[in-house]
Amino acid sequence: MLSPEHRAIVKATVPLLESGGEALTTHFYQLLISEHPEVRPLFNQANQANGAQQRALANGVLMYARHIDQLEQLGGLVSQIINKHVALNILPEHYPIVGQCLLRSIREVLGAEIATDAVIEAWAAAYQQLADLLMGLEEQIYVARETAPGGWRGTRTFRVARKVRESEEITSFYLRPDDGAELLAFHPGQYIGVQLIIDGEEFRRNYSLSAIANGHDYRISVKREPKGKVSNHLHTHINENDTLELFAPSGDFKLDKNSDKPLVLISGGVGITPTLAMLQAALDTDRPVHFIHSARHGGVHAFRNAIDTLTARHGQLKRFYCYEQQREGDAHADGIGYLDEVRLKEWLPQTRDIDVYFLGPIAFMKAVKKHLKSIGVPAVQTHYEFFGPASALE
Repeated sequence: MLSPEHRAIVKATVPLLESGGEALTTHFYQLLISEHPEVRPLFNQANQANGAQQRALANGVLMYARHIDQLEQLGGLVSQIINKHVALNILPEHYPIVGQCLLRSIREVLGAEIATDAVIEAWAAAYQQLADLLMGLEEQIYVARETAPGGWRGTRTFRVARKVRESEEITSFYLRPDDGAELLAFHPGQYIGVQLIIDGEEFRRNYSLSAIANGHDYRISVKREPKGKVSNHLHTHINENDTLELFAPSGDFKLDKNSDKPLVLISGGVGITPTLAMLQAALDTDRPVHFIHSARHGGVHAFRNAIDTLTARHGQLKRFYCYEQQREGDAHADGIGYLDEVRLKEWLPQTRDIDVYFLGPIAFMKAVKKHLKSIGVPAVQTHYEFFGPASALE
C-alpha cells in the first residue's frame, strides 16, 4: 500500500532522477539482462546500445515520480506503454523481475546513505502501484483482443503469402493466418509484434501495419537497417511460404475516423508505413488529404507509384515529395533539401484547423513538431508515434 509517507519520499527523489536517472537506468538494464536473460527478447538491444531505451525509462520513471499524486496527469504515456507491452506480450510474471532489478539499482547507484531502507520501501510500494495499474490495463486489452472476431492471445502462426521489394531499403511482407481462420481487424496506424528465433536466440519486434485491414492478410514493410539483426534476417532469410509468429495488433497511434477536418500525413523514410493505412481509410471519406513524404533520394522512396496512382484517382488527395538530394535518374521531387518551415507552410492546407499525423526519424519529428507549432497548427491536433522508445520532442 502506498502511504502518504511513501509518496512524499518518492517525490523527494525527483531531483536525483533529474540529475542521474539515465545512469540509474543504464545500471538497471545491465543488471536485468545479465541476471535474467529470459527477458532479453523483450528489449531491443540496438536501443540499449545507443542509450534510447535508458533515456525512455528514465523519462517514464521521472514522470511517474512527479505525478504520483495525480496519475491522470501522465496522459498518453500510460496508453503508449501498455500498447507496446501488449504488442510484445509482456506478462504479469515479468513485473517482479523488473521491480527487483530496479530497486537494487536504486540502492547500488545512489548508495546506502541516500537510498535508505525507507527510500527503498517507498519505491517498492510505488513500483507495485504502477505495476498493478499497467497489468490491469494490459489484461483488459489481452481479453478484448482474444474475444474479438478473429482475435487471439499469445502468438499465432502466419505464412508469407507475398514478399515485395518496395525500394532499395524497404521490403513488404504480406502475412496470412496459417490456420485459415478469421483475421482480427485493426485501426489504421497500429502495429503488430513479431517473434523470431535467429541463431537460437529469440527476438521480438514491432512493425507498423502498412495497409488497411482487409480481413485476409496483414502487410508490414520493413526497412533493412545496416546493423539490424532482425531486419536483415527478414530481408535475407524470410521468403514466400515461410512462417512467422505474430502477436495481435496494438498501438495508440490511430487515425480518428470521426473527424472531418482536413487531414495531413507527414512522414520521413520508413515512417511512411502507418500513414499508408491511414491514407487508404481517409480516401473512403470526403476529407481533403495532404500527403507529405521526405526521403534521402528517389532510390529509397517506397510506395511512390502507389501514392501517385491514388492521387490520380482521388481529387481530394494532394501529395508532395521532398528529397534530401536529387540523384540522376530519380523521379521528380517537389522540393530538394530538408522539409523546412517555409516548404511545409506552402504544402499545408490554407486553414490551420487541421489534423496532422507525423512520424519518422527523431530529428525529423523534432523539426516537424517545431514547424507545425510556428505555423499555428493547434498542438492538440498534432499526433505522432515513435519507432523505438518514447522520447521528448522538445
